[in-house]
Order: sequence, then structure tokens, then C-alpha cells
Amino acid sequence: MHNQLKFSDAPEYLRGNTAGTEELEQYSTGHDFNECLAFSHAAEDMPFWEECYKKAFPTFINMKSNRHNMKYQRLGVDRIVTIGPEEKRIYIDEKVRRAWYGDILLEYYSVYNARQQAPGWVCKPLFCDYIAYAVLPIKKCFLLPTIQLQTAWRKNGEYWKKTYKLIEAQQKHRQYVTKCVAIPVNELYKEVGQCLRVDIDD
Repeated sequence: MHNQLKFSDAPEYLRGNTAGTEELEQYSTGHDFNECLAFSHAAEDMPFWEECYKKAFPTFINMKSNRHNMKYQRLGVDRIVTIGPEEKRIYIDEKVRRAWYGDILLEYYSVYNARQQAPGWVCKPLFCDYIAYAVLPIKKCFLLPTIQLQTAWRKNGEYWKKTYKLIEAQQKHRQYVTKCVAIPVNELYKEVGQCLRVDIDD
């Protein structure tokens, strides 16, 4: 087993700039999808993922990447974590962010070549159990249960889009565009938590 690498030990090109003002302006006016994708792939094999999952799932056994498995990619599953004692599998979609502004970006829209429109990952059906949203500068990974996250989006998505910062990422030549909304962490977890509490009428 390789030596575990903590968030603070990640290479500089993955950690990014914690000051954030310049990058925030870039996010506001749109940023390059290709650059974001390359960054995500570079972070895929960093050992901090194993550190995260061992802390999140105390009976952790192992994990497997599905980045090159198109079947799992279409289902929104980047990694499978196996936990004991019955070798239960947990399916996870991983996101990585280089800067910290106190929010989590939820992708609600994507379009290819101005014709093929599709809902973003917060809206479309996903097979994964969790979204693992790692923010390198603060050395933290936010685990979001998929069902409750998407339920919270259905209840609050339109309000969030009207209230919080909208961010657009585009591939060069504008062939592929995604749109996100930046939800403050406390607001997002409050609404996700509400979806874990069910009132039962008499």
C-alpha cells in the first residue's frame, strides 16, 4: 500500500491559490472546461482520496477507480469503495476544487455544440450513493448523499439560481458549456439535512 498523502501535501498545481480574488473573477466570466477536466484527471490518483474514505467509512477495505469505465462514467460513478464486514459497495462521484469560497458548485445544465442540451449532475439520474466534493486548500472533503442532494435541488433549485452566484465553464471554441450555481455550504447542508427528516402524519 502506498503512503497516504494528506491534502496539505498535494502538489502546488493541485492546491491552487487560496486568496481567490482573481480566480473568482475568472469563475464569474466563465472558465475553460478543458483545463478543469485536466485538473480533475490529475487529481484522480492522489492518495488523499484513500485518506478521506478511510475516515468517512471506518470499515474501509479498498477502493477502485472507474474513470476509464464508460459504463460507470455514464452512471456517474468515479469510484467504488468497499467496506466491511460484508464487503458492501459504495458508489461515489468525485469532484475536486482548487479554491475555497465557502460554497459548493452544483452543475444544473450542460450543452454540447449549442444543440445537445442535458441536465447537469445535480439534476440527472445518478447511480452513485454520494458526491465526494474535495476542496484542496482547506483540506476537506464534503460528502453529499445523492438522493437527498437531488431532492433538495428539486425543492430549492430555482430559488438558489435566483439568489446565488451563477458560474459558467466552457470548452474552447464554446463547443461544450456547463452552468453551475454556488451554494453556501451551510445553506446546502441545511436543506440536504431537511430531506433526511420525514414528518409522518397520523
